[in-house]
Amino acid sequence: MDPKKSFVSALAQEAALSPKEEMLEVAKKRHHLTIGIPKETSFQERRVALVPESVGLLVNNGHEVIVETNAGLESKFTDHDYSEAGATIVYDKSAVFKSDIILKVAPPSLEEIALMTGKQTLISALQLSAQKVDLFQALANKKITAIAWDYIRDEAGIFPVVRAMGEIAGYTSVQIAAEYLSHTHGGQGLMFGGISGVRPTEVVILGAGTVGEFATRAAIGLGASVKLFDNDIYRLRRLQNDLGMRIWTSTILPSELRNALETADVVIGAIHTTKGRTPMVVTEDMISNMKFGSVAVDVSIDQGGCFETSRVTNHDHPVFQSHGVIHYCVPNIAARVSRTASYALSNIFAPDLIQMGDEGGVANLIRGHAGWQSGVYMYHGTLTNETIGTHFELPWKPLELLIATGF
Repeated sequence: MDPKKSFVSALAQEAALSPKEEMLEVAKKRHHLTIGIPKETSFQERRVALVPESVGLLVNNGHEVIVETNAGLESKFTDHDYSEAGATIVYDKSAVFKSDIILKVAPPSLEEIALMTGKQTLISALQLSAQKVDLFQALANKKITAIAWDYIRDEAGIFPVVRAMGEIAGYTSVQIAAEYLSHTHGGQGLMFGGISGVRPTEVVILGAGTVGEFATRAAIGLGASVKLFDNDIYRLRRLQNDLGMRIWTSTILPSELRNALETADVVIGAIHTTKGRTPMVVTEDMISNMKFGSVAVDVSIDQGGCFETSRVTNHDHPVFQSHGVIHYCVPNIAARVSRTASYALSNIFAPDLIQMGDEGGVANLIRGHAGWQSGVYMYHGTLTNETIGTHFELPWKPLELLIATGF
């Protein structure tokens, strides 16, 4: 072998065997967050995105929280509660919208977007079916990164906020039915569930998703007899296994549904669809054959409703009668129990915001977590959601491409 090559080979071998410096991961620099909590202005929206206890947690982690005066009043949280937790209370709405992160429950109005300074992050519900193209154009003009909390997934692939609100809607729908079954509200004068020696209340629940599951749990817990309908056999089987008991179940067959409704005291519509309008599975004829004074709660009304006789109501005037059946068709049921709903939202948002600060800000959290990426529909003013782009005929780009190119 060539002496030079032999020498180089020996030197390379010696270098490979010599001790080397350990390559340690470079820690991400924590990021100070300024979070604005405005007072909700949407019709009858009574929830607030962060409760005082969560504000205190964020402040103790080195972040700043700016709360508009009376933001939590509808959920029975005072300005004093927030100031004691370390929040800065402001009386000028525009001061809240100067924050780096705007955290809201309902989607922003055009007036609220106009108050934003630009290049900020907005976290709120999207409620796509209620939006107009102007909203997305206004956000794009301000170079906003917009995240829909109803589209964020957790590590298990579940939508945590949607599930939490579904649990609340399921439980609350049964409470509402119990309230309107009483004689005071024009019902049959029944106690929900019944007592020994008295026939139990009969409840028909349409849909075995989250809302249907927790409506079923609440109704059974009160002693009612439940009949559950869903076209997904897997959901029906899963719910029976989770309950640990056998309940009456069926696919949505018109003849079976008609027979069940004729003897039902309560029907709860909890059918959810990922596209378009909720299927209208209960006809007016079926409603007309129900008992006088029975109660129909249409939780699906925010997607059009699953009863043919449904029409949108509100918290001030929540019910109407059709064919002697009391209809409750308020879209935002969770706002009826706004304090509970606010705690549920806050329990999800606060840890995520702390994680956001620990990972160096919004951009780093989005890059590193697929669950958050699913919630992003606008990134630095560029639309990234294909559904929105197709529906409103707007140009869009995949978020993955923007992240990969360092945009």
